[in-house]
Amino acid sequence: MLDLMTDASQAGARVPVPTVDPLVYEAVMQLTYLPVLLSGGHLEVHGREYVPPAGTPLIVACNHRSGLDPFVLARGLPPQSGRRIQFMAKQELFFPILGDIIRRGGSFPVDRDAKDVGSVRMALRVLQAGGTLGIFPEGSRAGGQLHGGVALMALKGRAPVMPAGLTRHGKRWVLRLGELLPYTLGARALMTQLEVEIERLSQPEFGQLWD
Repeated sequence: MLDLMTDASQAGARVPVPTVDPLVYEAVMQLTYLPVLLSGGHLEVHGREYVPPAGTPLIVACNHRSGLDPFVLARGLPPQSGRRIQFMAKQELFFPILGDIIRRGGSFPVDRDAKDVGSVRMALRVLQAGGTLGIFPEGSRAGGQLHGGVALMALKGRAPVMPAGLTRHGKRWVLRLGELLPYTLGARALMTQLEVEIERLSQPEFGQLWD
Protein backbone atom coordinates (compact mmCIF):
# COMPACT_ATOMS: atom_id res chain seq x y z
CA MET A 1 0.00 0.00 0.00
CA LEU A 2 2.87 2.39 0.78
CA ASP A 3 4.35 1.80 -2.69
CA LEU A 4 0.96 2.48 -4.22
CA MET A 5 0.67 5.77 -2.35
CA THR A 6 4.18 6.78 -3.41
CA ASP A 7 3.43 6.09 -7.08
CA ALA A 8 0.18 7.98 -6.83
CA SER A 9 1.66 11.04 -5.12
CA GLN A 10 4.51 11.28 -7.65
CA ALA A 11 2.08 11.33 -10.57
CA GLY A 12 -0.71 13.24 -8.80
CA ALA A 13 0.07 16.61 -10.35
CA ARG A 14 -0.83 15.25 -13.80
CA VAL A 15 -4.28 14.08 -12.71
CA PRO A 16 -7.20 16.55 -12.99
CA VAL A 17 -9.23 17.27 -9.90
CA PRO A 18 -12.65 15.56 -9.97
CA THR A 19 -15.16 18.40 -10.00
CA VAL A 20 -18.61 18.62 -8.43
CA ASP A 21 -21.62 19.85 -10.35
CA PRO A 22 -23.63 21.52 -7.53
CA LEU A 23 -26.98 21.04 -9.27
CA VAL A 24 -26.41 17.33 -9.85
CA TYR A 25 -25.07 16.87 -6.32
CA GLU A 26 -28.11 18.51 -4.74
CA ALA A 27 -30.54 16.66 -7.01
CA VAL A 28 -28.99 13.32 -6.07
CA MET A 29 -29.19 14.24 -2.38
CA GLN A 30 -32.91 14.95 -2.70
CA LEU A 31 -33.76 11.88 -4.79
CA THR A 32 -31.83 9.42 -2.62
CA TYR A 33 -33.51 10.74 0.51
CA LEU A 34 -36.95 9.89 -0.87
CA PRO A 35 -36.80 6.20 0.25
CA VAL A 36 -36.18 7.40 3.81
CA LEU A 37 -39.06 9.90 3.68
CA LEU A 38 -41.50 7.54 1.95
CA SER A 39 -40.90 4.92 4.63
CA GLY A 40 -41.78 7.48 7.30
CA GLY A 41 -38.15 7.80 8.38
CA HIS A 42 -35.96 10.75 9.24
CA LEU A 43 -32.29 11.54 9.76
CA GLU A 44 -30.82 12.76 13.03
CA VAL A 45 -27.33 14.25 12.94
CA HIS A 46 -25.07 14.82 15.95
CA GLY A 47 -21.64 16.44 15.98
CA ARG A 48 -22.08 18.89 13.12
CA GLU A 49 -20.02 21.37 15.09
CA TYR A 50 -16.93 19.28 14.32
CA VAL A 51 -17.18 19.89 10.56
CA PRO A 52 -14.69 22.59 9.52
CA PRO A 53 -15.61 25.15 6.83
CA ALA A 54 -14.85 24.31 3.22
CA GLY A 55 -11.47 25.13 1.74
CA THR A 56 -9.22 22.79 3.70
CA PRO A 57 -8.67 19.06 3.05
CA LEU A 58 -10.81 16.65 5.03
CA ILE A 59 -11.41 12.89 5.03
CA VAL A 60 -14.71 11.59 6.39
CA ALA A 61 -14.45 7.90 7.34
CA CYS A 62 -17.63 6.02 8.21
CA ASN A 63 -18.94 2.50 8.83
CA HIS A 64 -20.88 0.91 5.96
CA ARG A 65 -24.09 -1.12 6.24
CA SER A 66 -26.47 0.09 3.54
CA GLY A 67 -26.47 1.16 -0.08
CA LEU A 68 -27.91 4.49 1.06
CA ASP A 69 -24.97 5.19 3.40
CA PRO A 70 -23.01 7.51 1.05
CA PHE A 71 -26.07 9.68 0.45
CA VAL A 72 -27.11 9.81 4.09
CA LEU A 73 -23.55 10.68 5.11
CA ALA A 74 -23.35 13.44 2.51
CA ARG A 75 -26.73 14.81 3.55
CA GLY A 76 -25.60 14.92 7.17
CA LEU A 77 -22.89 17.52 6.62
CA PRO A 78 -24.15 21.00 7.54
CA PRO A 79 -25.02 23.02 4.41
CA GLN A 80 -23.42 26.12 5.90
CA SER A 81 -20.04 24.38 5.91
CA GLY A 82 -20.02 24.49 2.12
CA ARG A 83 -18.60 20.97 1.95
CA ARG A 84 -19.60 18.35 -0.61
CA ILE A 85 -18.29 14.83 -0.13
CA GLN A 86 -16.53 13.14 -3.05
CA PHE A 87 -16.46 9.37 -2.73
CA MET A 88 -14.24 6.59 -4.00
CA ALA A 89 -17.09 4.46 -5.39
CA LYS A 90 -16.80 0.86 -6.55
CA GLN A 91 -16.23 0.70 -10.28
CA GLU A 92 -19.19 -1.65 -10.81
CA LEU A 93 -21.48 1.38 -10.39
CA PHE A 94 -19.99 3.22 -13.35
CA PHE A 95 -22.14 1.85 -16.14
CA PRO A 96 -23.84 4.16 -18.71
CA ILE A 97 -26.01 6.98 -17.35
CA LEU A 98 -25.53 6.13 -13.66
CA GLY A 99 -21.76 6.41 -13.99
CA ASP A 100 -22.11 9.82 -15.64
CA ILE A 101 -24.32 11.04 -12.79
CA ILE A 102 -21.87 9.76 -10.18
CA ARG A 103 -18.97 11.51 -11.90
CA ARG A 104 -20.86 14.79 -12.18
CA GLY A 105 -21.56 14.53 -8.47
CA GLY A 106 -17.79 14.57 -7.91
CA SER A 107 -17.14 10.90 -7.13
CA PHE A 108 -14.87 8.55 -9.04
CA PRO A 109 -14.37 4.78 -9.52
CA VAL A 110 -12.02 2.50 -7.63
CA ASP A 111 -11.11 -1.09 -8.44
CA ARG A 112 -11.28 -2.81 -5.06
CA ASP A 113 -9.62 -5.97 -6.38
CA ALA A 114 -6.45 -4.38 -7.73
CA LYS A 115 -3.81 -1.81 -6.87
CA ASP A 116 -5.72 1.08 -8.38
CA VAL A 117 -3.14 3.86 -8.59
CA GLY A 118 -5.49 6.01 -10.64
CA SER A 119 -8.16 6.21 -7.95
CA VAL A 120 -5.57 7.02 -5.29
CA ARG A 121 -4.25 9.84 -7.47
CA MET A 122 -7.80 11.16 -7.80
CA ALA A 123 -8.29 11.00 -4.03
CA LEU A 124 -5.06 12.89 -3.37
CA ARG A 125 -6.02 15.53 -5.92
CA VAL A 126 -9.34 16.07 -4.13
CA LEU A 127 -7.46 16.63 -0.88
CA GLN A 128 -4.81 18.85 -2.48
CA ALA A 129 -7.62 21.04 -3.79
CA GLY A 130 -9.04 21.44 -0.27
CA GLY A 131 -11.91 19.05 -0.91
CA THR A 132 -13.76 16.51 1.21
CA LEU A 133 -13.04 12.84 0.57
CA GLY A 134 -15.53 10.21 1.74
CA ILE A 135 -14.24 6.73 2.55
CA PHE A 136 -15.77 3.57 4.00
CA PRO A 137 -12.59 2.00 5.38
CA GLU A 138 -14.29 -1.35 6.05
CA GLY A 139 -14.34 -1.74 2.28
CA SER A 140 -17.81 -3.28 2.01
CA ARG A 141 -21.19 -3.45 3.72
CA ALA A 142 -20.13 -6.73 5.32
CA GLY A 143 -17.97 -4.78 7.75
CA GLY A 144 -14.70 -6.11 9.13
CA GLN A 145 -11.28 -4.73 9.90
CA LEU A 146 -10.52 -1.21 8.69
CA HIS A 147 -8.19 -0.84 5.71
CA GLY A 148 -5.05 1.18 6.42
CA GLY A 149 -5.27 3.15 3.16
CA VAL A 150 -7.29 5.90 4.80
CA ALA A 151 -4.41 6.73 7.17
CA LEU A 152 -1.85 6.80 4.36
CA MET A 153 -4.11 9.10 2.33
CA ALA A 154 -4.44 11.38 5.34
CA LEU A 155 -0.66 11.57 5.67
CA LYS A 156 -0.01 12.11 1.96
CA GLY A 157 -2.86 14.60 1.63
CA ARG A 158 -2.10 16.31 4.98
CA ALA A 159 -5.75 15.95 5.88
CA PRO A 160 -7.41 15.34 9.25
CA VAL A 161 -9.86 12.46 9.46
CA MET A 162 -13.38 12.85 10.80
CA PRO A 163 -14.79 9.56 12.14
CA ALA A 164 -18.50 8.95 11.61
CA GLY A 165 -20.97 6.31 12.68
CA LEU A 166 -24.26 5.48 10.96
CA THR A 167 -26.97 3.47 12.70
CA ARG A 168 -30.61 2.78 12.04
CA HIS A 169 -33.24 2.35 14.72
CA GLY A 170 -36.49 1.48 13.03
CA LYS A 171 -37.41 4.61 11.08
CA ARG A 172 -34.65 6.69 12.67
CA TRP A 173 -31.38 7.07 10.79
CA VAL A 174 -28.73 8.42 13.13
CA LEU A 175 -25.43 9.92 11.98
CA ARG A 176 -22.83 10.77 14.61
CA LEU A 177 -19.79 12.79 13.64
CA GLY A 178 -16.71 12.77 15.84
CA GLU A 179 -13.85 15.12 16.57
CA LEU A 180 -11.13 15.43 13.95
CA LEU A 181 -8.15 13.09 14.18
CA PRO A 182 -4.98 14.90 13.01
CA TYR A 183 -2.80 13.27 10.37
CA THR A 184 0.22 14.17 12.54
CA LEU A 185 -0.65 11.18 14.77
CA GLY A 186 1.06 8.94 12.23
CA ALA A 187 -0.45 6.05 10.31
CA ARG A 188 -0.54 3.42 13.05
CA ALA A 189 -1.89 5.64 15.84
CA LEU A 190 -4.38 7.25 13.47
CA MET A 191 -5.81 3.89 12.40
CA THR A 192 -6.02 2.70 16.00
CA GLN A 193 -7.94 5.78 17.10
CA LEU A 194 -10.11 5.79 13.98
CA GLU A 195 -11.18 2.20 14.54
CA VAL A 196 -12.06 2.94 18.16
CA GLU A 197 -14.03 6.07 17.23
CA ILE A 198 -16.01 4.52 14.38
CA GLU A 199 -16.93 1.60 16.61
CA ARG A 200 -17.97 3.99 19.40
CA LEU A 201 -19.99 6.30 17.16
CA SER A 202 -21.83 3.42 15.49
CA GLN A 203 -23.08 1.81 18.69
CA PRO A 204 -26.91 1.94 18.96
CA GLU A 205 -26.91 2.73 22.67
CA PHE A 206 -24.46 5.60 22.11
CA GLY A 207 -27.40 7.84 21.18
CA GLN A 208 -28.34 8.14 24.84
CA LEU A 209 -25.18 10.17 25.42
CA TRP A 210 -26.33 12.91 23.07
CA ASP A 211 -29.58 13.74 24.88
